Amino acid sequence: MRVMPTANCQLHAIFAAMKILMVCLGNICRSPLAEGILKNKILKAGLDWTVESAGTNGYHNDEPPHSLSQKVARMNGIEICDQRSRRFVPEDFDRFDKIYALAEDVLFDMRQIARRKFNPSKVDLLMNELYPGKDLDVPDPWSGPEEEYHEAFKLIDAACEKIIEKALQESRNKAQETSNNGKS
Repeated sequence: MRVMPTANCQLHAIFAAMKILMVCLGNICRSPLAEGILKNKILKAGLDWTVESAGTNGYHNDEPPHSLSQKVARMNGIEICDQRSRRFVPEDFDRFDKIYALAEDVLFDMRQIARRKFNPSKVDLLMNELYPGKDLDVPDPWSGPEEEYHEAFKLIDAACEKIIEKALQESRNKAQETSNNGKS
């Protein structure tokens, strides 16, 4: 981590190493949207985080996101066509600081796949960012009409916005503490 001269730059240094993984069932609908949305927000916030996505079932390995996920993302100024599906693996707990499951069944599958590597302190349902402790799912739009992809996008977008807001607020709080400690 580099030492930066201004409080705003210190925000970037504090969160430079953050690595986030978004996980859904097939890694073609919800988690690619979540990856793209959070990457877009990170870029706008000037943070240097890493975001990836994966799926628990592996049925779509190396496939691009669903065409409707791509369409809805593109309609919102986000391009996800270069993403490729991959299966969630136990080693993801070693590689990522935070892992968001897009649904409760996905969280269950993650536990089964990871076994001893499962680390509950690194995992949460994405919707708990908006509704703490409610354990809500982002509905899977896979077999539904386009409007369900728009709804999934809205939910994921709001949760990702909350992730960024919380991180920036934590940074401001730490910067304020540092500033206050320097005045004593």
